[in-house]
Amino acid sequence: MTTSPFADALVLTGPTGSGKSALALDLAERLSAEIIAADSMTLYRGMDIGTAKPSAADRARIRHHLVDVLDPRDSANVAWWLDRAAACVADIQARGKIALFVGGTPFYLKALLCGLFPSPPSDDELRRRLEAEADRDGREALHVRLAAVDPVTARRLHANDVRRVVRALEVWHLTGKPIGEWQQQDWWEASTLRFREGACLALEIPRPELYFRIDRRVESMFAAGWVDEVRRLRELPLPPSKEASQAIGYREIVAYLDGERSLSDTVAEVQLRTRQFAKRQLTWFRSLPGCEFVNAKLTFERWMIRMSGGSAEP
Repeated sequence: MTTSPFADALVLTGPTGSGKSALALDLAERLSAEIIAADSMTLYRGMDIGTAKPSAADRARIRHHLVDVLDPRDSANVAWWLDRAAACVADIQARGKIALFVGGTPFYLKALLCGLFPSPPSDDELRRRLEAEADRDGREALHVRLAAVDPVTARRLHANDVRRVVRALEVWHLTGKPIGEWQQQDWWEASTLRFREGACLALEIPRPELYFRIDRRVESMFAAGWVDEVRRLRELPLPPSKEASQAIGYREIVAYLDGERSLSDTVAEVQLRTRQFAKRQLTWFRSLPGCEFVNAKLTFERWMIRMSGGSAEP
């Protein structure tokens, strides 16, 4: 029998723009559940429009956890989030409710479903040198270095993902083996012990429809004042942390505010980056053990029956 604190929790995920937040509200009402955000960016206060954060009305309708818990200057990592997620589950279940995780941050979800792999050592000084090298020689040059020693990880990471490229190089320099070898150890095999069968649902919609919805949502976010939100973040006494600054659209809007591109070009670039992120999310989700892809319109009721302990078969 599993001793996982998440054994009786549910997980609803899917790519950005797939409609999981709206679906989660309906699901939470019908199952008497509370929502825990599995999202690395909705943690931050003041980053509302750009993260598509649940509205005040949504949070009044259903209690949400791990939303607006950090200032933008703060840093967070998956281990920090996982500890707090476990505490949230215990609190929710102590009040006789179901914990429903909702979000699409891939590494948070993998840690939730599988646990964290034993962490390779770190070296702050080496990391700073690698980051300085990326600034001096360019991100592509650093990515080429990674490809020379860890081609598998290099193929998985984009050159612009400097943080993960640096971490992969750091692990290789310190341990002499690729980070992927650490992540594929038997630790991941315990994934089936953390959640009961059928607990993780991933929404899937046709790719053209998904991309159309993403493009329209980005346009609505700009119309709602996203540029002003980023401007306010820049005016804070302390700048956003490296983690908070990873939010899609943040750097592009900063470049617009600095006069480096037009507003129309900025919108188009954010739309492109968001579509690319959604594509990467789908790849990640397909690798998650025990994660079932569904069309919400056709299988929502069947999934609810399964979560209630009945049969999902017609």
